Amino acid sequence: MRGGGNQREAVSADPYMLQALSEGRRALPACLPNPPVGCVIVQSGAIIGRGHTQPPGGPHAEIGALAASQGDLADAILYVTLEPCSFHGRTPSCAEAIIASRLRQVVVAIVDPDPRNNGAGINKLRSAGIDVRVGIMEGEARTDLGPYLNLPANKVEPTRGGGRGE
Repeated sequence: MRGGGNQREAVSADPYMLQALSEGRRALPACLPNPPVGCVIVQSGAIIGRGHTQPPGGPHAEIGALAASQGDLADAILYVTLEPCSFHGRTPSCAEAIIASRLRQVVVAIVDPDPRNNGAGINKLRSAGIDVRVGIMEGEARTDLGPYLNLPANKVEPTRGGGRGE
């Protein structure tokens, strides 16, 4: 794991991450072989945007939640079950979209084990001045996402994609 993704916080239950986990479950089975990632955006204590992984080639959870959110997001917090991707595959970088939205904080349940990411998304967000918390409800997220992160279609090979299927 890269430097930015190794600081974890133990939180037994966070109501917004619970909502993100629930949103991720809505992605199944259409998202496969991509993992069922969920995302919510919270502003002034209310969820203003939700998203989950779409079928391969479609928007990731973060992009769906950003698209559903209205107005200035500078004081909003994004909760996502898997680290935002830092690279452009079949879809653009979610980390870049988050940076462009000017969110103040991102809360991540688990670091993406895809070697193309694996902390790079978190580092990119932090380098842009966004506060990033990692490891919130990590156990629950691993239960939901673990089986899908280990699918053969999500294994990185020298010539094609990886963890998020892209």
